[in-house]
Amino acid sequence: MFILGFLLLTSFSVTAQRSEVFIKSGIAIQGYDAVAYFKEGKAIIGNEQFSFKWNDANWNFANQQNLDSFKLNPEKLAPQYGGYCAYGMSEGHKAPTDPNAFTIVNDKLYLNYNPKVKELWNKNQAKRIEDADKNWPVLKSKE
Repeated sequence: MFILGFLLLTSFSVTAQRSEVFIKSGIAIQGYDAVAYFKEGKAIIGNEQFSFKWNDANWNFANQQNLDSFKLNPEKLAPQYGGYCAYGMSEGHKAPTDPNAFTIVNDKLYLNYNPKVKELWNKNQAKRIEDADKNWPVLKSKE
């Protein structure tokens, strides 16, 4: 039984990493509302009632207004690098994220692995963004 569980978790993890969007439990950015980061300045969990499928992922929103905003311009409101860790992407790999470890820079949302990694990312943010932007086209469809 343990081996079966391990294999299921491993195969899910690989599938999530191949996706251009960080998906956990079938939902982008762990079910958090991408629009709320811009409007509220904080991470707010979305509601399945306000869901939208975009870029092969389900995105949840806290309310209809946020869902409608996302539908109008998902490229602007979705997190950079598909919601994978911005620091990890600058280092050349995909990593999961903590929805509460976020930064908005030049009207773009960046997520990080955890608050400690976010601190590292913030130390040389401009260079990290430059490196991550270069790495993303190569890594977005890879494991």
